[in-house]
Amino acid sequence: MDVVATTVQAKDAPVTLEALGEVRAVNQVRLSAEVAGRVSDIAFEPGENVKAGTLLVQLDDATEQADLDAATADARFARDQLQRAEGLFSKDAISKELLQQRHAERDRAVANVKQIEARIRQKQIRAPFDGKLGLRHIDLGEQINAGDNVVSLTDLKTLNIRFDVPQRELARVKVGQQIHLQSDVSGPETLVATIGVIEPQVNQNTRNVTLQATLDNQDGKLQPGMYVSVGVQLPEEPDALVLPATAVVTSSSGDTAVVVRDLSEDNIGQGETVPVVVGRRFGDHVVIEKGLKPGDVVLTEGQLRVRPGADLKVQTLSQTNLAERGGAS
Repeated sequence: MDVVATTVQAKDAPVTLEALGEVRAVNQVRLSAEVAGRVSDIAFEPGENVKAGTLLVQLDDATEQADLDAATADARFARDQLQRAEGLFSKDAISKELLQQRHAERDRAVANVKQIEARIRQKQIRAPFDGKLGLRHIDLGEQINAGDNVVSLTDLKTLNIRFDVPQRELARVKVGQQIHLQSDVSGPETLVATIGVIEPQVNQNTRNVTLQATLDNQDGKLQPGMYVSVGVQLPEEPDALVLPATAVVTSSSGDTAVVVRDLSEDNIGQGETVPVVVGRRFGDHVVIEKGLKPGDVVLTEGQLRVRPGADLKVQTLSQTNLAERGGAS
């Protein structure tokens, strides 16, 4: 019976720690009014990208503007009175107490202006940072209360990815290490993020540690709330026994492989089914933890057609693998 086989090799195998990550915003806020008022102007469109400081909503501030005009006039008069008093004091025409009184009047007038300006600013809702706006929750002319939700603002340019790793792997990850991300929206493209924070405590229930990576999301492919597949490249495992995944047959009784024993110079031998313990998988290969040794010739296809003790003729086995088999025996 003709078969296709390969030789078990001991070599350094890549180790990738896989996890499920949640996408979170670095900056995200639901904007609301500081004070109650009537909406006099809505200066944004839902879904619009805005810069920090952009005026989004104006509440009616006619009363405050009138108060500001009066307070500004009072402050101007107080400054003029102070200037006149300073001139008179320099000529010993008024007392020091009167000069101090004019200073106090000027200071109170200026403070009153600043207080009214602060009230006017409370009637304005501005973007606290660059970001993208969500849906609008107010209408023009509507009377809203302090704390009412107006619109959400999210910075999509930089995102955080949070994921958990087992505590046993903690020593093999570090801040500054890159991770690879894949998601449905990014398709086959692999995104790269950088670990920035490692939680300094272990979850008592899961024995996992939470890590946070930062992703440059300038193209806006990912959004907060999404889930992504996370791959963390760990140091390679030395001298691992590596086989194509097709060499392992999985059944209800466990994993097995068919080893060609007593292989002659004509590449003829007998098949023996042996139980194996499969460790990690990477790509289309697996690491065998138990059941095989370097140099074993193992079938990579057609295992279910092999009868115990039947002669097998290995048709496909690379010269390199043959040389390795000879060196290992």
